[in-house]
Amino acid sequence: MNIALVAHDRKKDDMVALATVFASLLRQHSLMATGTTGGRLQREVGLQVECLLSGPLGGDLQIGARLAVGEVDALVFLRDPMTAQPHEPDINALVRACDVHNVRCATNLATARVLLKSLAGR
Repeated sequence: MNIALVAHDRKKDDMVALATVFASLLRQHSLMATGTTGGRLQREVGLQVECLLSGPLGGDLQIGARLAVGEVDALVFLRDPMTAQPHEPDINALVRACDVHNVRCATNLATARVLLKSLAGR
């Protein structure tokens, strides 16, 4: 599967912790992530991740474009609902694209754990 991983600044530590728990599962799939998140997953968890642009610089749009043509099977997007994001329209478009294309999407730790456990068959 092609799994996209995105985390807002205040959620990056959560993404690293989540990826650490599910590292053996994630290593079985092709991973893509926005810039800083992907770099941290590579350095801190040892995952092979294709790093796209940072979210505010168009990384969310890059993932959305891939999603629209069937190149993303699941998205884990740990959003920070308490902090205004300058690229909020891109974020909303990405989550909306998951709905339009029926792509698995988790936007918080609880749903991310459920999604990843379902992919692992547990």
